[in-house]
Amino acid sequence: MINPVNTGTRSPGSLLRVRFPRPTVRWRLTLLYGVLFLICGVALLAITYTLFANFAESPPKPSLGPGGTAPSPTSLKVASAMYIQRSIGLHRLLVYSGVALATMGVVSGVLGWVMAGRVLAPLRTITATADQISDSNLNQRLAMKGPQDELRLLADTIDRLLARLEAAFEAQRRFVANASHELRTPLAMMRTTLDVAIAKPGAIPNRTRELDAELRVDLDHADKLLESFLTLAHAQNGQLTQTSQVGLEPLIRSALNERADRIAARELTVSTDLHAVGVVGSSTLLTRMIDNVIENAVRHTQTGGRIDITLTAFDSREARIAVATSGPVLDPGAVAQLAQPFKRLSEDRTGAQEGHGLGLSIVAAVAEAHSGQLELLAPAAGGLTVRITLGVAAIHQLVRAVK
Repeated sequence: MINPVNTGTRSPGSLLRVRFPRPTVRWRLTLLYGVLFLICGVALLAITYTLFANFAESPPKPSLGPGGTAPSPTSLKVASAMYIQRSIGLHRLLVYSGVALATMGVVSGVLGWVMAGRVLAPLRTITATADQISDSNLNQRLAMKGPQDELRLLADTIDRLLARLEAAFEAQRRFVANASHELRTPLAMMRTTLDVAIAKPGAIPNRTRELDAELRVDLDHADKLLESFLTLAHAQNGQLTQTSQVGLEPLIRSALNERADRIAARELTVSTDLHAVGVVGSSTLLTRMIDNVIENAVRHTQTGGRIDITLTAFDSREARIAVATSGPVLDPGAVAQLAQPFKRLSEDRTGAQEGHGLGLSIVAAVAEAHSGQLELLAPAAGGLTVRITLGVAAIHQLVRAVK
């Protein structure tokens, strides 16, 4: 039995469907220009035809014979011929004017399309430039030139809005950095106070030692949080003052070696496919980015799970790091928000809520600072895939490949 879907035949309903062009502003302006021209052309044709028909010279009436007798046959023939000629002239005027109107209607449509494109060209420039501006390059402006028309006023308004957004983002980043620096001092004083209290001579109650241990754990967590804030602010600033050639493969292996005991304790299976790919950037930020990705995979993969890590280069233009972990099926919408600060998934995936919720935010900021991006994917088979792509300007693939 032949499946009718695969025969290539079309239903009668599909044959009647007509694909109309997308209703863009340019199409609407062209249609408006064409309709207005046709209306004006029809009106002009009607006025011309009416004036010609009413005020053009009419055929003379047949002259009477001698003594007021009936017109002669010759006079009637002449009058009839002139009347017929006048009717033919009016008909030709109508036909030729209609042909000219149709021709100019097509010409006006083409001219309307061209003029609409020229009128909307500044708007397309504004749209393309605004689409390229993100929180990392808010210093970019439209800087539109030309007369002070509506489009120039729109561009200037957007520039002023970008200036206010840039000032707000800069104030936020300065606040995070300054607050993180300032909070380090009281934390250091608290550690010193604990050291002095524990170092006092004499017996120290067990409860005091337990309280000291708990406070030190909280202080360590606060230190890591402040360090993450500083790293995030530095990465979001996007100004890489000190750059060098950084090999990504040693950073990944070093991060795995540091967590080898935890990987073994949780019975995780780690598979790597790493090529010797280097990028030009900040060694400190790239190290932190790799550490955060590996730490996120080790911490949030369930016991007995699997971690697959790949490092490849595409066309010597892009470097891609992919870390895929096993686990239950995740909500793609929730996964897409994990790059935002303090966003976490439910405990069903990890069984614990460790960490401070800034790991992937730092990864996204560091990747963007190196002309790259972070992608978070929720495969249909379950688990989470973290993919980092670094941009063209940052790639330098080494000759050696590591199996």
